[in-house]
Amino acid sequence: MAASGRAAGPEVIWARPERTGRGPRPAFTRDEIAEAAVRIADESGLAAVSMRRVATAVGCATMSLYNYVPAKGDLVDLMVDHVSGEYELPAAPSGDWRADLFELARQARDMMRRHPWLPGAVLSHHFLGPNALRYLEFCLAALEGSGLDDGLRVELVSMVNGTVITMASSEQAAAERAKESGHTAGQLQAAQAGYLAGVVGGGRYPLMARAFAKGAPPTDPDAVFARVIGRVLDAYAGHETGGGPGLG
Repeated sequence: MAASGRAAGPEVIWARPERTGRGPRPAFTRDEIAEAAVRIADESGLAAVSMRRVATAVGCATMSLYNYVPAKGDLVDLMVDHVSGEYELPAAPSGDWRADLFELARQARDMMRRHPWLPGAVLSHHFLGPNALRYLEFCLAALEGSGLDDGLRVELVSMVNGTVITMASSEQAAAERAKESGHTAGQLQAAQAGYLAGVVGGGRYPLMARAFAKGAPPTDPDAVFARVIGRVLDAYAGHETGGGPGLG
């Protein structure tokens, strides 16, 4: 133990009591605190979430909040897991693991659109809370008939989640750039396309010119999302227990 009485290593918020210190019965739950923090982040971004603002939102003194949540990092962990509770998980997998994982990927993307701060928070906070564990357990249950061993099942779920985070972050960055520029996303895409057409057509980039001549892939975000997630799932399909080429 450290001199302060706290553990020398990192502590997981869910391994601690709901409230530390002496006094009356806790006035707030972690879910209520997390919900208040999520509202602030949705309105003003993750940087706007502070212990003071959250304490004000739930109606307590800032120092009192530390009895429930020892640090800002713990608060973000609670926020991420709180939002993970938005997954609508069926009572049981459908029997089609590709369809189940695709549906969860779609839900994750929708969550990240509702909560633009979420992708960055997920990348920087890695502790799995109760809602995240519930989600992961369902994913592994859906993969029971996939022929993948346990390690590849976990890897596949991580790959899908990472792909969703990357795509959602890219969408958000494009939307933010459009907002800052005063133009629409379509106008920015048209400007980029016009520039590339002129540069590529000049002969300096023959491979790009050949690729563009065959037609660009769909740019509709939903179509791109479906294609990319489908390819991630297909990359793991057919690899029976023990791993396949490049995946073992």
